[in-house]
Amino acid sequence: MTLLIGALIIGLILSLLALGVLVSFRIFSMPDITTDGSITLGASIAAILLVKGVNPVLATAAGALGGAAAGAVTGILHTKFKINSLLSGILVMTALYSVNLHVMGRSNVPLMQATTVASYGEHLGEWLAGGKTIHILGWPVSSADAAVLFLALLFTTAAGAAMFAFFRTQLGTAMRATGDNPQMIRALGANVELNIILGLALSNGFVALAGALLAQYQGFADAQMGIGMVVWGLASVIIGEALTGTRSLGLTIVGTIMGSVLFRLLVAIALRWGLNPNDLKLITALFVFAALVLPGFLDRFKPRPTSAT
Repeated sequence: MTLLIGALIIGLILSLLALGVLVSFRIFSMPDITTDGSITLGASIAAILLVKGVNPVLATAAGALGGAAAGAVTGILHTKFKINSLLSGILVMTALYSVNLHVMGRSNVPLMQATTVASYGEHLGEWLAGGKTIHILGWPVSSADAAVLFLALLFTTAAGAAMFAFFRTQLGTAMRATGDNPQMIRALGANVELNIILGLALSNGFVALAGALLAQYQGFADAQMGIGMVVWGLASVIIGEALTGTRSLGLTIVGTIMGSVLFRLLVAIALRWGLNPNDLKLITALFVFAALVLPGFLDRFKPRPTSAT
């Protein structure tokens, strides 16, 4: 049961990364590789501040702001310097590797002695349940793990609701319109370049927030933790779209969160059954490939409507 709870918590945390990828990939149709660097940036900023005794909430917010700044740089390279969006993300992601090492001062920062958001959750669970083991659906679960799971669910729900509310505002609607038809929104007098910069900042802010929380849950920040995370986000978005079967904004956000949790559960089950951890990234890439190709492949076998005579 501990494996299941851990998978659920990590899936919920990484759903924030998936929401960030949803903004860049689906709303702006940009495969933003900055994700691989900004999740580590959020983790490294939060970790180094926590080690210095900064309040965990402030450290987490600082990590998210660092990721937003990285996303804004990608947007500026793309819009102001007319660099291809994919290449802009690659340039920033490459630069962030050195930035992250400078922020942390080394390749790994342990947080075992620091007070984190996860620590708050554990203390809350122990206080509410008196340190006793509780039972969920007949399974024994420590009160600390249950409290951290509840906080992760609450935080993710709040983040999804905030994203939904934002994209229904005037600025959010302009961003969505920019992704759909930049020529039309430019003709209406909106600043397309600013919308793209703000959109990528928002996207990578969510990604870095996920990194900051993930580092606090796992107990360390590592310079290599962001490798392949953009693929994870894409997998979550694709699974979410398959689950909801619609492009409605609200259901897409819910589906993305569900997709991240389901994907993490599948990974946990595969590891439980003996999957070599070294093959995890390869399996993830193959899964995303299958999710992208299978819908079009299956459409070929659907019966086509016959024309009326």
